[in-house]
Amino acid sequence: MLTFEEKLTVVNKFPELNRKDISMGRVNFHYENSAIDKKIVVHNLHPNGNGFVYAKKIGGYKTDRNGMINVRDYSEKELFEIIQQAIQSLSPEANTEVIPDDESWINANEQTLLLTYEDGLWNVYAGQNLDGSFHSYKQAIQFLDEEGFERAL
Repeated sequence: MLTFEEKLTVVNKFPELNRKDISMGRVNFHYENSAIDKKIVVHNLHPNGNGFVYAKKIGGYKTDRNGMINVRDYSEKELFEIIQQAIQSLSPEANTEVIPDDESWINANEQTLLLTYEDGLWNVYAGQNLDGSFHSYKQAIQFLDEEGFERAL
């Protein structure tokens, strides 16, 4: 296990992170350029060696309910790599979603739904009635596929 000082040395290799001292000697590191509301990359790094890194948007890691993983027993290389991946997952480049124009979707019964982006949500309309709201385009497409709809040409 790396010591607190060794972990700080690894974290300090990332100039894009800003140190924020908190209570009981713990330290957080923020990524101010985050494209989403989440800015804390390293959370509660403690002098006893415990600490967490935000990994919710990184595949292959089991996270707690806040999207954090415990890095207490990580090696220097593992800690560097997970922090690097966390920063990349929060970067503006990784969080750009191309917003297409409104799309019509049709099923085998000639029923038509409209998919449109409004106020940060992907909404599916059947005429003037809202049929569903989704946080991502991918979720909306999955719903439409499961309901037997295909994108109209």
